[in-house]
Amino acid sequence: MLHAMTLFFHCQKQPATASRGMVVSNHPLASAAGIEMLAAGGNAVDAAIAALFTLTVVEPMMVGIFGGGMAHLRLPDGRHTVIDGLSSAPLASHAECYRPVSDTPGPDYLETEGRENAVGAKAVASPGNLKAWCETLQRFGRLPLQDVIQPAIRHAERGFTVTPYLAECVAECAADLARDPAISRLYLPDGVPIRAGARLVQGGYAETLKLIAREGAEALYGGALGDAIVAAMQKAGGWLTRDDLLAYRTVERAPVRGSYRGFEIVGPPPPSSGGVHVIQMLNILEGYDIGGLGFGSPEALHLLAEVLKIAFADRAAATADPAFVDVPVEKLISKTYAAERRAKIDRHRAQSWSAGVAAGESANTTHVTVADADGHVVTSTQTINSLFGARFILPGTGVIPNNYMYLFDPHPGKALSVTPNKRITTSQAPLMALRDGKPVYALGLPGGLRIFGSAMQALVNLIDHGMTLQQAVEAPRLWTQGQMVELEDGFPQATRDALAGFGHDILPVPHVGGGMNAIRFLPENAGNGLEGAACWRADGTPMGVAGGLAREGVRFWPDAPRR
Repeated sequence: MLHAMTLFFHCQKQPATASRGMVVSNHPLASAAGIEMLAAGGNAVDAAIAALFTLTVVEPMMVGIFGGGMAHLRLPDGRHTVIDGLSSAPLASHAECYRPVSDTPGPDYLETEGRENAVGAKAVASPGNLKAWCETLQRFGRLPLQDVIQPAIRHAERGFTVTPYLAECVAECAADLARDPAISRLYLPDGVPIRAGARLVQGGYAETLKLIAREGAEALYGGALGDAIVAAMQKAGGWLTRDDLLAYRTVERAPVRGSYRGFEIVGPPPPSSGGVHVIQMLNILEGYDIGGLGFGSPEALHLLAEVLKIAFADRAAATADPAFVDVPVEKLISKTYAAERRAKIDRHRAQSWSAGVAAGESANTTHVTVADADGHVVTSTQTINSLFGARFILPGTGVIPNNYMYLFDPHPGKALSVTPNKRITTSQAPLMALRDGKPVYALGLPGGLRIFGSAMQALVNLIDHGMTLQQAVEAPRLWTQGQMVELEDGFPQATRDALAGFGHDILPVPHVGGGMNAIRFLPENAGNGLEGAACWRADGTPMGVAGGLAREGVRFWPDAPRR
């Protein structure tokens, strides 16, 4: 087992512990919103939905009600379910609705003329978030929508302080934001990116949230809000129609399950590739003494890079909507198939693994992980795809729509080509690890294609290297899908050189993936409570509820019997 003093990196944040509930999100105000629900008698589902609505206000570049995502729930009776609220291609779209700029696999393969699939009205897919959040709350929560949405309304109406992280994201895409007067008024005041420390007020969005509080998801899916949005989209030349909103349905899916060194790993099924490929990679790694090699050793990192390349070589068969593509899930997560792939790994030399073209994904997403004392656990990854989605505000609503159409292949005749009503594919990996049927870890993160590889590494850190939860989420990461190996700056130069000696083409990067949020369920001999951790890659903050109500029979002292 590793000890903190033997690690070559230092954690930048502190974990939180609690006995009655834990909320970990990528913004302190969102975590506080979740805690507010737990303190009011709500459960982890209420807390997660409150945190997500609040994130649409305080992390508007990452998530919104006009986006999509997946939520993995564990219920008090031990059941697991996955709520798929991913976006789908509009009914009016088709395989040739964009003009690709390149037919050659490479960085330009998904690009289209005029960037129509990335920016503007034609980039917007049918949204799933609002419907999924409201349905999940109604089915599994305790509190009414009107209560759960109040923190989001409050922060939109009164404003909040812009963090350096948000300010940097605005600056990164300022040129696109400047094309839309509504979004530039908020984020480019006086023509320059909003600065950290400024107060951001979103009055128009507050009114939209109030309407949703009164009418629920129906305000968008068939109501006046949806009609106004569709009219604006049609005027701007978008594909979305009222029929798309009326036809949209969430999908409840059974999770995929695997095992790793005595732990059961539970994750989302396709159209997410996260659960399938995390299990696949762990199956392959199970044949090696990863812990004995040591965290950050060139030998261990070489194996991680090779299993990532294998996963991406197989990903083309498991990253499509199962309603349109036959996905060989059982083969991909089988121990037998893992043994076949493992046998071909050269422990001393990097290899090329055959792969089709993998669709690109945005790293600009968010995640929340929540648990309560009653046994509800929620790990949920949500997004509007790119930073600020399609990079405009729907007139009169304050809503930033997704640009999920960028995840489809703009070339016809491909597995990921645009098809009406097809759901987008994702690498989202809201995971849980169980032992003897009881949850031990729940975690997830944003990061597009880098999500499931980062989630796998966190599990390896915990299970093989014996890291603390905080160490596991903050530890340096690597990533590759078959070309260059991205290595975070936290790895020493000697490690980079050694990996290059294995034949890997190394690319140093500031970070791989986004801010991970995790919860550890403490064993009985450690207080039977909850530990939460968030990493340095976002504004993540864990908050917990401890204490409790007064002991029965306690009265205010002046009313107590006098002696």
